[in-house]
Amino acid sequence: MTRPSVTLREWQTLGPEQERVLAGPVFGVEDKDRAVARRLTESGKLEVLELARGLELRATSFVGRFRLGTIDVTINPKLTGAPLLRLLRYAYGLRHLDLYEPVGYTAEQWNFQDLIIRQLATEVAEILARGIHRDYIPVAGHLVSPRGQIDFNRHVRDFPWTTATLPCRYHPRIEDCVLNQALLAGLQYAASLTADTELRGQLNRLRKAISSDVTEKRLDRQLLAGGMRALDRRTTAYKSILRILKLLLDSNGIALDDEEEPLTLPGFLFDMNRFFQALLSRFLREHLLDGVLHDEYALRTLYSYAPESPRGRGVPTPRPDFVVMRGGMMTAVLDAKYRDIWHQGLPREMLYQLSIYALGRTGTDRTSVILYPSLDACPKEQVLCINDLMRGAVQGKVVLRPVNLLMMENLIRQGRSGMKDRLAVAEWLVYGA
Repeated sequence: MTRPSVTLREWQTLGPEQERVLAGPVFGVEDKDRAVARRLTESGKLEVLELARGLELRATSFVGRFRLGTIDVTINPKLTGAPLLRLLRYAYGLRHLDLYEPVGYTAEQWNFQDLIIRQLATEVAEILARGIHRDYIPVAGHLVSPRGQIDFNRHVRDFPWTTATLPCRYHPRIEDCVLNQALLAGLQYAASLTADTELRGQLNRLRKAISSDVTEKRLDRQLLAGGMRALDRRTTAYKSILRILKLLLDSNGIALDDEEEPLTLPGFLFDMNRFFQALLSRFLREHLLDGVLHDEYALRTLYSYAPESPRGRGVPTPRPDFVVMRGGMMTAVLDAKYRDIWHQGLPREMLYQLSIYALGRTGTDRTSVILYPSLDACPKEQVLCINDLMRGAVQGKVVLRPVNLLMMENLIRQGRSGMKDRLAVAEWLVYGA
């Protein structure tokens, strides 16, 4: 029996007036369903309001698909299709492979979760077509036909029980290495995440193609870490696969824990803030010529306790998303906020955070910048002045600077021909006009 479902976009509000499914009973008799809804709201992943007329959902920057009570909830990003796929590839260093198949599927039809999984399936299929990696594994054993290095010390120790074999140490080149174990575990893990039967079938076919010669393991962070350590110049094609698997693993089964009652959300939720920050980080790092970009730079001297303060606790250390340094001097402080501030307004907590960054700077340029996404040319740069309470003199500034994602995707797609424009955009994103 198909479960009732509801679909909305990031930052969209949906209630029983728009979706009949939300007007009926959503939560069962178990208190766990309401506890999950409460934790989702408290964590800012999705605001769930239980009203007299039904349930109201208010999406934030998290996208994906999960189960809430008796319904399945799907949250899609506003940016869809090929532009989203191209920016995802660029932000996370994934390879550009053809995802479009002759059966008529298009990227517009895929939700965010399946888009990532399809990229995974295509990466694995490309590796299988070229030939799966084989590695030399140390093995010790008794052989009738000696190979490798004969272990004479062991042979002497075993002399009274000598048989028609010799103890040998050798290194066969086999497929059962940590990289392929991570690949196999990732295919099985991804198949459990998707509700697309065609995609699940494709993943299962790929899994069967390698399962006979590779040990099955459970996908976890330890296995992925082992795979990353095993990467070298021969296995660079596996890097994209491990990055995709980390995205899936980090976003699935979101822990909604507290000390009293640990809970796990049954589903997949990805924070688009992470994507937006990764996208800007790579773009600025590659195209900002005047300055050195630092990610999540620790402002260790911004706060300090007065000498007479008790307790002696650790001093808070703010970490803005980006700090640009030039000649040992801080020239820009920027924070990436995945929220369309032009249309949805500026939350006060964002303003307070960036105000502290601005007022903490020295010199005449006491400015901090919020970079936020947009999908059209309507949003313009805005400047909020931080004024003296008595005289109204300007003490600092918070700049709200829009980042047109479609424009950025177009510049990235241009390749070398768009280098000059990308350099200019990177300069503007950091320093303005």
